[in-house]
Amino acid sequence: MGNIYPACYAQAFYEGMRQAGVENPINLLRCAWAGSQRYGSLVWSGDIHSSFRSLRNQMAAGLNMGLAGIPWWTTDIGGFHGGNPDDPDFQELLVRWFQYGALCPVMRLHGNREPEQDAPGGPVGGGRCSTGADNEVWSYGETAYPILAEYLRLRQRMQPYVAKLMAEAHEYGRPVLRTLFYEFPQDAACWEVEDQYMFGDALLVAPVYQLGQRQRPVYLPAGAEWTDLRTGAHYSGGQTIQAPAPLESIPVFLRGGRELGFSWQA
Repeated sequence: MGNIYPACYAQAFYEGMRQAGVENPINLLRCAWAGSQRYGSLVWSGDIHSSFRSLRNQMAAGLNMGLAGIPWWTTDIGGFHGGNPDDPDFQELLVRWFQYGALCPVMRLHGNREPEQDAPGGPVGGGRCSTGADNEVWSYGETAYPILAEYLRLRQRMQPYVAKLMAEAHEYGRPVLRTLFYEFPQDAACWEVEDQYMFGDALLVAPVYQLGQRQRPVYLPAGAEWTDLRTGAHYSGGQTIQAPAPLESIPVFLRGGRELGFSWQA
């Protein structure tokens, strides 16, 4: 019953909104179960910790959510609990999470930043609770801000591609975030890779999960040619490479023979 409850919860609000005249309801929910997607559920992973370990866990959660048939999924970029915008280590975490978030079905910046502040308005009229520190993209220092701004622009340019993936999810049940073995089931190595994913059928994404990491191994699936979208370098599939990962970008590769429909570079 505990597992069925989230789906019934989504169903109740979906049906109520339809009766109220909303044509295509969508609700942001912190939990889901098999079948929740039919009720306009946009699921996020809840109030998670602000850490690189938590970032790594989100990717696993998103891939499993897609395999379970729920394509609309997101996280609190930067995590919800903790994180001081003036802390250089947290600034780096926020940048890495933001880069990952731009290549998710839904991109959301949210969190309760430190130190907490007294809410305006006094003890009455909604001012009883404190509020978190600033959490806008310009709140994270001069190094982080231009990187975050560029990924916002990239996400805007990606709109046609994201819309295409959402249409495929609706019409055919294809995940937006895809395990490598989903796209390359004949490549045995793809069944072992757990820290990369396909964003649709064209983009291979290799997020960065460690503080100070500036390169990482990336497995390029066999049966395709690959292009590093930052450097333009070309690679044959079926090999692991050491991909550069400067703070301003994470490794993203275009699958040969695929068209994006937008410009990756500004």
